This record gives sequence, C-alpha cells and structure tokens, in this order.
Amino acid sequence: MEDARLPAHLEVAGLIRSVQAEGGFATVLKRGERDAGTVLILTMYRGRNAVLFERMPQLDGTRPYIAAKRENPEKPSEIGEYIEKRHRQDPDIWVIEVDVADAERFVVSEPR
Repeated sequence: MEDARLPAHLEVAGLIRSVQAEGGFATVLKRGERDAGTVLILTMYRGRNAVLFERMPQLDGTRPYIAAKRENPEKPSEIGEYIEKRHRQDPDIWVIEVDVADAERFVVSEPR
C-alpha cells in the first residue's frame, strides 16, 4: 500500500498558517526531515496548560495524534525533557509550539 501521508513540511506550514489566522502564535521549535519527519505539537494558551501531542500508530493502521505529555505544575521541565529524549531517539522529528485559545482544535488526526 502506498503511503499517502502529507509531507511533514506542508503539514507544519498549514498548521502555522491556521493558528496565525485565528490570532494565535505558532513556531517551529525543531525542524525535522522535510517529507517524512514525525510531527509533535506542543499546545498551550497564554503559555499555560501545555499538552504535547504525538502521532501514535494504532492496530487498525491509523496514526492519530495522542496526548503524550501534559504539563505537570510540580515538574515544569517534564515536557521539555520528553521532547529532548524523543529528539535523541529520532533527530528527524518536528516540534511545533502552538499558543492559541482552544489549541487542541488544531491537532487533527489523519483522514480515514
């Protein structure tokens, strides 16, 4: 079966434009492999309540975004440490920070 994934750089560009069109802020924290890099999305609103989303393969073959880490007020460095660990495992990942109201609406899963 042919891989019909959208190239990572196009997914990232579209996400950034969508967030900015809604008056939010989005930026690339880590630039990964142009076409096939995994995209992690760090969502927040006004710098608070951060949630890191990552695509996770499922048994049915889909790869939806799943909340991999949530901000822990008792250990604020936890998300950053997770991102660094993932980057050491896979230097081709993209990490995008999104700061906008209701940021999770910008985290979309693959179409079925």
